[in-house]
Amino acid sequence: MLDKNGFKRKTYDDLLNDMSAKAKELFGADANVSEKSVLGILIRIMAWFLSLAWMAIEQVYHAAFRKSAEGVQLDKLLPLAGITRLTAEYATGEVTLTGTPGHTVQSGFLVSKGDIQFETIEDVTLDENGEGTVKIICTEIGPIGNVEANTITEIVNPDANVTAVTNEKPTSGGRDKETDQEARERADITVEGLGSGTTAAIRAELLKVPGIRAARVLENYEDEPDQFGTPPRSIHAIVLGGEDEEIGRAILNKKGAGIRPHGSTFVYVDDLSGDVKKVGFTRASEVNLFARVNVKADNTFQSDGVEQIKNALVKYIGGADTNGQMLPGLNMGEMVYIFQAAKTIALNVQGIVDVDLEFSKDGATYSSENIEIAINEVAQISADDIEVTVNV
Repeated sequence: MLDKNGFKRKTYDDLLNDMSAKAKELFGADANVSEKSVLGILIRIMAWFLSLAWMAIEQVYHAAFRKSAEGVQLDKLLPLAGITRLTAEYATGEVTLTGTPGHTVQSGFLVSKGDIQFETIEDVTLDENGEGTVKIICTEIGPIGNVEANTITEIVNPDANVTAVTNEKPTSGGRDKETDQEARERADITVEGLGSGTTAAIRAELLKVPGIRAARVLENYEDEPDQFGTPPRSIHAIVLGGEDEEIGRAILNKKGAGIRPHGSTFVYVDDLSGDVKKVGFTRASEVNLFARVNVKADNTFQSDGVEQIKNALVKYIGGADTNGQMLPGLNMGEMVYIFQAAKTIALNVQGIVDVDLEFSKDGATYSSENIEIAINEVAQISADDIEVTVNV
């Protein structure tokens, strides 16, 4: 039924009752519609298949709304919020090759961290010291390619002129396809920032930039610089993640005319008329947290429950989950609340009866107090830094 209150699907029981009542109306009040009778069996067969049709109709109805649409239907609604679903990505980074000076290593050279393989995406000639830095991409899509620094140390296809390899920095960017819930949450943020010239609009545009996990935009109305050095009548974007040039372009696209974008990092971006504009922004300071989680669980606690606990906490705060995928979590300046973190674990992990949670900023001193985060900081946590104890 569809009325002013929305759509209400008829269930199998509803259809069975309606059809049984109609049969008695047509065949007489004494008509046998029990589950063993011929008429009753026919009614139940038809009610079953009609219930499937009602379920499909309900799905079509909900597919019209971003809050309830799923899969491809949600993909078709996301452009109305100014975004598209983030696809799965390959992790990228750089490695330093060591070998014979002057030797050129062709693109496609394979290196690895255990079973995780990477290939070079350009040719590189080793310098007079026998070293050369080259960009790499993981051969497998997803967060599996996000590895720590100095862990890519194996050469897969040996070359007599290449003796060693290492990655001085972590690889990053590998991710799974954005889930329905993640896409909805991102769409909610971008809708809030439709238009131009407002801090909400600039933040929404920044969050569309690949790799940005958090963003905050400050504006200084006063005649004196604020506590972050923002000049009078200026804006100040603080971001976590993303490439400099793409960040600068996002700010320029949405800022108001005549407003100076301030920050500690500056890039030069061409506007629509071809003029070069100096755009500033600041990289957020990450507050890396450690956590101890002590839970009491019942017999419904699953075998991968510890991983679920870690991922639930990472999703609330932000950082790298057990698969190495970077999750956005809290925004700039948002406090880490013990109660909210514990509630997130309890609601998202089956079998949890009680949760005791402590945080630390240095991995040594733990406390059950909330963590204060400054306006230019963002809390982050890695699944590797979460210690879980389960008592069944």
